[in-house]
Amino acid sequence: MRLVLLGPPGAGKGTQAAILSEKLGVPHISTGDLFRANIGEGTPLGVEAKEYIDAGRLVPTELTARMVEARLNEPDAAEGFLLDGFPRTVEQASILEDLLSKQGVSLDGVLNFQVDEDVVVERMLARGREDDNEETIRTRLGVYREETAPLIDHYGDAIINIDAVGEVDEVNGRAMDALSALPR
Repeated sequence: MRLVLLGPPGAGKGTQAAILSEKLGVPHISTGDLFRANIGEGTPLGVEAKEYIDAGRLVPTELTARMVEARLNEPDAAEGFLLDGFPRTVEQASILEDLLSKQGVSLDGVLNFQVDEDVVVERMLARGREDDNEETIRTRLGVYREETAPLIDHYGDAIINIDAVGEVDEVNGRAMDALSALPR
């Protein structure tokens, strides 16, 4: 199964991705993990990404896409994957569609984890991270609304909305029920 995970920061995508990855038997591919792995291993892509990160700049879409493409070409992703953190923009979604069409495959769906912004703020403040204050969280939510939320319209009928409020197992149950309803 080939899926993209969407949802605002704090929606629980990472938590759900770990569970879904195990249940579906496909790798969870997080762009954050990809950056860390490539940088840690000193790959050419990692060296290039580190230069941007060290300078406090965003890693360009083209470089992120090359990392994602390399990861999707690994054997464990041949039968499917969960993409978390890519695409973040409509431009990146088009790049992903091109990468997948080169492989002769397409997405099975796009899970959109829905949660009210006030709930997100509460969740993220409860984590107690130093960099999580209400102003920073609301700024991140604004960036999500501007850059990533347009993907919901872009993907249209492929969107599978999941109510992300509740216990982890409840949310996962909703996601698994929705996925089991997909045509095989």
